[in-house]
Amino acid sequence: MASTAQPPNGIVLFHYERSPYARRVRWYLAFRRIAYAECIQPSIMPRPDLKALGIKYRRTPSMAVGRDVYLDTRMIIHRLEQLFPASDQHPAFSTPETAGLASLLNKLVIDASLFNHAVTILPDNPNIRSEAFHKDRAGFYGPNWTLEDAMKSRPEGLVHVRECFGILESLLHDSRKWIGATEKPSLADLEGFWAIEWIITSLTPPRDIISEEIFPKVYSWHQRFSQALEEAKAAAPQPVTLESAVAVPAILGAAFTDKDLNIDGNDPTGLTNGAAVELFPIDGGGFTHQDVGRLVKLTKDEVGISVKAEGDGTEVRLHAPRWGFKVQAVSESRL
Repeated sequence: MASTAQPPNGIVLFHYERSPYARRVRWYLAFRRIAYAECIQPSIMPRPDLKALGIKYRRTPSMAVGRDVYLDTRMIIHRLEQLFPASDQHPAFSTPETAGLASLLNKLVIDASLFNHAVTILPDNPNIRSEAFHKDRAGFYGPNWTLEDAMKSRPEGLVHVRECFGILESLLHDSRKWIGATEKPSLADLEGFWAIEWIITSLTPPRDIISEEIFPKVYSWHQRFSQALEEAKAAAPQPVTLESAVAVPAILGAAFTDKDLNIDGNDPTGLTNGAAVELFPIDGGGFTHQDVGRLVKLTKDEVGISVKAEGDGTEVRLHAPRWGFKVQAVSESRL
């Protein structure tokens, strides 16, 4: 149900219900019992709410905390870890003992392209053959993308997905309950689960390639984590749903929440504070959706730029991880 309430903790998550990446963040918020608001977006472009904030980034989700907007689920979860240290109110979900495994699984799923290969095994249906879907994917992968070429990659996609299931099966070979051999599920489990859940429940891969008979430990772990997730959601605050007419003004009227705006003077890019730059992901979605603004933050892990919202030009700050994103100088005329 829509609400006119202000966002709890100043957090607004922009997403659409079936986005696997958004589920990764929503499930993290549930396990940490962090209250937040959501503003539901169309599953394909355009997304007028983000455009109103001066944002060209086309992926889902993105998350506002006050007037700082975080792009990419890696950046979003990193920021939430900073804002909500472990406490009785917000139970710990990541530990030093499982941090390495969580990072490796993150890279297996995202950087080693488990997710991108899984996309090639999408079931054929009228929705993915629509002109709107084709236009949306071309904006993501590039103008030469075609559904036919993508479907030709299905055999290789299945091989890659099967290999990743095998890696998870080997991690669970000693019948441990959770990936990190912990008493409770941790971020390491979530980093593996969110894509596996999507593959098992939405893509229905061929049973002679991927099934509970072939990967029994993965499927048992999947069932355990699913149950733990339902319990976490039941214990967590329910998200407040905001219409764009409430969410956008709430963000533009909020204060900035990141007070640590450092520029690394030794950064390999040589960029300096206030430089005119463009920012975009290099692994898809950046072909026609570069955000342009002034550099306000540059560390080994994060880049922040200042952009202007539509209308009165209110300043909004975008934050992205360095990994998987490119930031480079542009002409002042592009601002």
